[in-house]
Amino acid sequence: MSPHILILGGTTEARELAAELTALPELKVTTSLAGRVSRPGALAGDVRIGGFGGAEGLAAWLREHHVDAVVDATHPFAETITANAARAGAATGLPVVVLRRPGWQPGPGDHWHPVASLSEAAEALPALGRRVLLTTGRLGLVAFAHLAQLHFVVRSVEPPEPPMPPDVDVLPARGPFTVADEAALLRAHRIDVVVTKDSGGAATAAKLTAAREAGVPVVVVRRPRLPEGVSAVPDVAGVLERLGLSPGR
Repeated sequence: MSPHILILGGTTEARELAAELTALPELKVTTSLAGRVSRPGALAGDVRIGGFGGAEGLAAWLREHHVDAVVDATHPFAETITANAARAGAATGLPVVVLRRPGWQPGPGDHWHPVASLSEAAEALPALGRRVLLTTGRLGLVAFAHLAQLHFVVRSVEPPEPPMPPDVDVLPARGPFTVADEAALLRAHRIDVVVTKDSGGAATAAKLTAAREAGVPVVVVRRPRLPEGVSAVPDVAGVLERLGLSPGR
């Protein structure tokens, strides 16, 4: 039986990893998606959609489908999934590799305000501006729902879930975005503060450059910590090395 790799996906890196692993003929590759995006792009290998039912359900699925290794390539803020993967790996004795793109780092001219949560971001906003570009995804807007005195521009791939702030414009959009695009958005909506999660990667980093060039402060929500005893690799090559595989072998 071919070794079976389960990828917990939903990111660009997960897609790249699936393509790399399926190029190795001796492997069976399954990517699991949470199902939060209605039209996910094409993926190499097998695809399953939906949750597992917590760590216990994931462990049962791993046993039932004879999985040999798990790669958690979910979003850096998918804290629950990462914790469940770590617990399922411990329960089954399977290796779990966490793939996390490096986080963003401030540079000269940046006006960043790091916070630990969306709630802390909401607390910081009234002192920083009145017109807010919110790029933290469609979930968690409840943290800002009480800020009736602020105007929010919410950018999200999927329609955001209520409750939301009362004064809000929703911009459905999917990256990558160029610096020119982001600069035009800041000007068109007269944005004076940006809120983002530290997702890392190039696809949505242009807003940080545009904000720096416009002198706009950015509230950056820090990533949650990985579970105790879990370490991450920064790229697909790191995953292949951890799994003892060679690209294109």
